[in-house]
Amino acid sequence: MRRRDRVKEQIRRISSKLTKTKVLARSQELRRHIPVTKKMNQSVLQEMLQKYQMVYVKPCCGSLGQGVMRVEKTAGSSLRSKNSGEHTPRVRMSYRYQAGTQIHKFSDFDTAYRAIHRETQGKSYLVQKGIRLLVHQGRPFDIRVMVQRNLKGQWEATGAAGRVAHPLKVVTNGSQGGTIYPVEVLLTPYTSLKKRTALIAAMYDIGVKSARQLSTAYPGLQEIGVDLALDRHLKPWILEVNTAPDPCPFTKLKDRSMINRIVRYGKAYGRTYNLKCGKAKQGVV
Repeated sequence: MRRRDRVKEQIRRISSKLTKTKVLARSQELRRHIPVTKKMNQSVLQEMLQKYQMVYVKPCCGSLGQGVMRVEKTAGSSLRSKNSGEHTPRVRMSYRYQAGTQIHKFSDFDTAYRAIHRETQGKSYLVQKGIRLLVHQGRPFDIRVMVQRNLKGQWEATGAAGRVAHPLKVVTNGSQGGTIYPVEVLLTPYTSLKKRTALIAAMYDIGVKSARQLSTAYPGLQEIGVDLALDRHLKPWILEVNTAPDPCPFTKLKDRSMINRIVRYGKAYGRTYNLKCGKAKQGVV
């Protein structure tokens, strides 16, 4: 089998998000950056909503943010009458999920689950603990870190780009109308220069360690894209790892050094990229 064919075979074999998560979780160091992730069924979804109140439901083998739903359990209150005529508050739980731009609301879990199950169309899905993302102008964002084997065959983080969600969606993917910004711009309101520099270095380190860990199981791997969320305490969380990462976010940055390096390294191991990226928007800095 030719080298390029071996790369394609490795990519095909690890399309499952759950499989990749399990390989990463073998590393004690990476495990603390991985949100709880389980294969979805009715009891698992109910249990995780009870524990975390907000979760993401994702196709096990999907890409480009397609099929991702944010599911929430919320508490409201209503008045309950007593025989004495007094009224006391009673907590009532409600459920909602967003798929694309549509928000669906339900008064009980069973009805909500049936609707979510219809959305999955019989495909295998997983449930991931929800991370409350940092926001830019009211829109959530995450960070894509590109990691590749360099010209010496060693793992190297070759770039990072910030992805801001479409105003009406819960996913940040450029293919779903997301907007791309330099990471430094998105982190400036939350950090000092010193903290920002250290945080970006830490995300690069997580990316490289993720590549090394995955390659222990899949030695033919040449590149990955790591999607990282930052919570309100600026802790990085690994949302997803892509083994056929789209370099399009990096074409939207004014600094061309990252995309130039990505293309150069990719060419060395036989990967070519489509750099005509129309759906993602370039953020105004």
